[in-house]
Amino acid sequence: MRLRTALTTAVVTAAAATALTAPAASATTAPCQEKDLRVSAGPGGSQNTARISVVNEGGRACAVDRIPTVTFRGLDGSAQPVPPSTSGPYVLSPGERGYAAVRTAAPGTTEGHVVRSLSVAADPAHYGVTFAASAVGMADGIRVWEPVTTLWHASRGAADRALSAGTG
Repeated sequence: MRLRTALTTAVVTAAAATALTAPAASATTAPCQEKDLRVSAGPGGSQNTARISVVNEGGRACAVDRIPTVTFRGLDGSAQPVPPSTSGPYVLSPGERGYAAVRTAAPGTTEGHVVRSLSVAADPAHYGVTFAASAVGMADGIRVWEPVTTLWHASRGAADRALSAGTG
């Protein structure tokens, strides 16, 4: 599994294009407190994918990192963002939900490791929430090989499309 690494010029260009579609943070938008967020995960509709979401249950707008931090029990590193991107704020108004999708391995692959859980944090400064493999629709374990995650999106469909676009 690869760790987040320095980005090339092409990646920075892609990140700049992505930043144009992400909600902008104002200079006064504070980071979200972990206690004000509800993080969820469930089956992704296809083998080796999961859908994740975060809801701002606090009383004010706040910002999380636009790249969810997805890690896997017993493995170093985290899922890489697609498209490749750098950290930045993603603002959630009170009651607003952000959606992302995670692919852990290509269907049918025999490479990688099988783990029993994954953890999701809306921001790398947070501890996050751990979900059993069965909770994300992978009862036989989560096969991890070059995992990827989308950025946070305003809808589940947008996150699914971003994951599909990241495959090719």
